[in-house]
Amino acid sequence: MNATTLEADQERSFCQRYSNRIRAYGLCHLRDTAAAEDLVQQVLLIVLQALRDGRVKDVDNLDKYVFGTCRITAMDMRRGSARQQRIAAAAATALPDSYEPPWELADRSCLDQCLERLEARARAVVLATFVDERDADDVGRSMSLSAGNVRVIRHRALAHLQRCMEGEQPS
Repeated sequence: MNATTLEADQERSFCQRYSNRIRAYGLCHLRDTAAAEDLVQQVLLIVLQALRDGRVKDVDNLDKYVFGTCRITAMDMRRGSARQQRIAAAAATALPDSYEPPWELADRSCLDQCLERLEARARAVVLATFVDERDADDVGRSMSLSAGNVRVIRHRALAHLQRCMEGEQPS
């Protein structure tokens, strides 16, 4: 057996020996299965690289090195997760409640013409949804349609309006 094969066998043995213990540490401290699996991968990679580079001074006390690496990596993972949650919360609060495009950008006469080209039922659904601000259930009850049917009619009407506003001929 050559030296490379021996090293590979030793590394495989090391991974088998420590992976379940690292996973248990991750489950205990991170309380998430996916995070624990990530911890196993990261710690094994860090420790194997340190062993290959000769940075582990006391190989006889490898347990201490492995679990010290677990502790530091788990703290980094928790800190990163907390930072991502803070950033997401800040971004969510910065979003406007609603967006109303300026009417100057819309060609109202073209929109009126396009609305008139819609069949009566589709026009009624669009106007009830966007002018009266009613949901699909409410519109459906008033027009004796299912909410799903209202959504389909609205979807097709909006596609027609978009094509019409872009100057395409109605199909």
